Amino acid sequence: MKFTATFASLALASTVLAHSTVTNIYVNDVNQGIGNSDAGYIRSPPSNDPVKDISSSDLTCNVNNVVTSETIQVVAGDKITFEWHHNEVSDSDDIIDSSHVGPVLAYIAPTSSNGAGDVWVKLAEDGFTDGVWAVTTLIANRGLHSLTLPETLAPGTYLLRPEIIALHEADVAYTADSARGAQLYMECVQIEVTSGGTTTLPTGVAIPGVYTETDPGIVFNIYDSFSSYPIPGPSVWDGAAEDTTTASTSTEASIPVTSSAAPVVSSALTKMPTTTLVTVVKPTSSSTTPASVIPAPAKTPSTTLATVVKPSTSLPSSTSGTVAMYYQCGGINYEGATTCVSGTFCKVLNPYYFQCLES
Repeated sequence: MKFTATFASLALASTVLAHSTVTNIYVNDVNQGIGNSDAGYIRSPPSNDPVKDISSSDLTCNVNNVVTSETIQVVAGDKITFEWHHNEVSDSDDIIDSSHVGPVLAYIAPTSSNGAGDVWVKLAEDGFTDGVWAVTTLIANRGLHSLTLPETLAPGTYLLRPEIIALHEADVAYTADSARGAQLYMECVQIEVTSGGTTTLPTGVAIPGVYTETDPGIVFNIYDSFSSYPIPGPSVWDGAAEDTTTASTSTEASIPVTSSAAPVVSSALTKMPTTTLVTVVKPTSSSTTPASVIPAPAKTPSTTLATVVKPSTSLPSSTSGTVAMYYQCGGINYEGATTCVSGTFCKVLNPYYFQCLES
């Protein structure tokens, strides 16, 4: 694969406009509301700037690794979907600049560690699959990507760490030229597994420490010809009790999955046997068919990424009755009920989506 010098110059010019952060998550396709605030459930930085010094403690949970007031309750085996945005949660948001290609990953660690030490276990990853970068797929699917928690995971509080590694300036190591180098974007999401199995996390890796400037997946020239990409970091944990943190050499470790388009309110979602990175497509109001993913220019032997539809979290279109917590209660073109159940109120998240949240 060969990119032109023109593309490289455009990538440099768009740098200041291209950053991204995680704004909210979904549990079994149910939106948990905006979480990137002190009163939320995401340890979110004050800006959408990347971390470039991979030896910095900022690499753990970004520059604001401070406990927030909320923790999202989940069950082992639940599907967790992360939503990334550049500026705001809206259909017009560009997610991240298209020049910022690279892998999308996710880690987990015990909350009690605060992310310090050999505690981070990789749950999912997607790199360069069938000629398409994970970030390109993320943009096409409006900033959404998902994983499934292992069914055997023991109850407890955990930090989920979704991550983007942008490679548009990674042809040179940051230590060699501080104006260049890979750009890493991450936040830490606070969750509590209320029920599950008995499997505790294996010994993991340290962040910082997991990546080095000699890793071929950290220093990588996307403007040269290539047919594969070595995703940096450990292997994806399969949920078993033994330690599986050997170095990853595959170009894609995701397992294809399928998902029903029906919304799931409880944790009774059909469970997948292993933790898997998938990409969720936001459907339009008039269609429930998956959006088209950018055609793959070349085939590789790696497993393809599954695409599933993110169902609407709105109630049926009747204007009578009440709306359950976390369901849509208003917004442009919305025609359903607008009265939230007792103990909740209808909050404006953006002009197109109002949601019933706890009072």
